[in-house]
Amino acid sequence: MFYKISKLFRVQHVHDVIECLTAALEAKDIYTSGHSSRVAAMSFDLARSMGIKGVMLEDIHIAAHLHDIGKMGVPENILNKKGKLLPHEWTQIQRHPEIGYAILSKSRQLDKIAEMVLYHHERWDGKGYPHALKKDKIPLGSRIIAVADGIDAMTSARPYREAMSWEDCMEEVLLNKELQFDPVVVEAALRIWKKWEYQPKAS
Repeated sequence: MFYKISKLFRVQHVHDVIECLTAALEAKDIYTSGHSSRVAAMSFDLARSMGIKGVMLEDIHIAAHLHDIGKMGVPENILNKKGKLLPHEWTQIQRHPEIGYAILSKSRQLDKIAEMVLYHHERWDGKGYPHALKKDKIPLGSRIIAVADGIDAMTSARPYREAMSWEDCMEEVLLNKELQFDPVVVEAALRIWKKWEYQPKAS
């Protein structure tokens, strides 16, 4: 009984720390308020719909919460820029998965989570970053987070563009199936699309 209570306490403690870290990031990056939480919820839905359970499901959920934590190392004037990024600014943004990995890999217990964060901007066709991995060379958790991250980004308003409709977003996801996104994860997303479409965005 004591062991179960202790385990539950540790899980809650981890989630509390995650909430603090994401709140710190969102205080810096004002245009992504609520993004990490939404991506985490969508990644959890996707993973569970694909039959993933237990520790792996929990790791994907945590990694999705923390996928952008590396943006803590990106200057605020770049994160919050309203216009188009210049090439050197885009290079700074592209460093955030590696910065996130460096932060999370300080803990040996977070090694799998750190790896998912490192590769969440890789693409199915090998044209992503930071290491141009392709297909199943990319960790499954990273492939799941990539789809959730892309969907939330497209359906959220930004200073330089309006939010895309869910219908247009679905079309874009399908166009990028087997290019940017893992086709199996895309099919899983389509199965639960209505749940996300009719769920109001919370900040």
